[in-house]
Amino acid sequence: MKDLKHICKIALVQAEPVLFDKDASLEKALNLIEEAAAQKAEFIVFPELFIPGYPIGMNFGFSMGKRTEAGREDWMRYYNASLLAGGPEFQALATAAVKAKAYISMGFSERDAVKGTLYNSNVIFEPDGSYKVHRKLKPTGTERVVWGDADRDYFPITETPWGPVGSLICWESYMPLARVALYQKGVTLYISPNTNDNPEWQATIQHIAIEGKCYFINADMLVRKSSYPTDLNEQDAVDRLPDMVCRGGSCIIDPYGHYLTEPVWDEETIIYADLDMTLPAACKMEHDAVGHYARPDVLKLIVEEK
Repeated sequence: MKDLKHICKIALVQAEPVLFDKDASLEKALNLIEEAAAQKAEFIVFPELFIPGYPIGMNFGFSMGKRTEAGREDWMRYYNASLLAGGPEFQALATAAVKAKAYISMGFSERDAVKGTLYNSNVIFEPDGSYKVHRKLKPTGTERVVWGDADRDYFPITETPWGPVGSLICWESYMPLARVALYQKGVTLYISPNTNDNPEWQATIQHIAIEGKCYFINADMLVRKSSYPTDLNEQDAVDRLPDMVCRGGSCIIDPYGHYLTEPVWDEETIIYADLDMTLPAACKMEHDAVGHYARPDVLKLIVEEK
């Protein structure tokens, strides 16, 4: 491993997006970036689909073999609130990264510039305003009625002073070979924008941090029933939701599998931490899943990059 900057000052944002409203979600994100930058954060991380929010519980009128016009209207509303990579919202975020002199990881619903497909995506901006986008390989469950399978941007890596950084979105982390694809690239920061507020997820993220000998950045969000617009066609589905739809649970796990910061529940906050970047290398003495603890003569992963 290359010599790395020893400390990474990270800001992990747990916040509630403004559902179906890209302008308001962007404005909130920019304000939070400014707040984190004032605390000298060098890496600022947001949850999955922060712009324009994750519409938990909605099915957009889909049932097996059928769909409704009302559901299609709600889907088009979400489509129109999704972002084009390189569009004006990206330019605003890139400018914010330059101003903050920080790396920024942002979950967003991506609208393809040519096709009519949406993608569940994550972008990492660098302090010079450049960026790399990762599209979720396989939307989970009924996410597939909203977002498509990634057709490119599978495993982009951002080179930073603290080592290579990559992201897998939510349940992509339950794809073992996808995890290995990141390990093979030497990730020291494994960023996970997600909406997993279930207790089993906490066990998962501790395991991944140990397995990959990396910091696991668990970026979850809050979603309240009151977050949803009141004029959706699918209001009956929203009405059935609990008052707190997603409780958060954002935290940071160190490469030994310990909580560097404990999970935070039921509140908006920015979690600040100093990451000791000597640990990802130091703790590989006994176990390096893609190095001395691997058997490439027996087991081998072939990754199709695109």
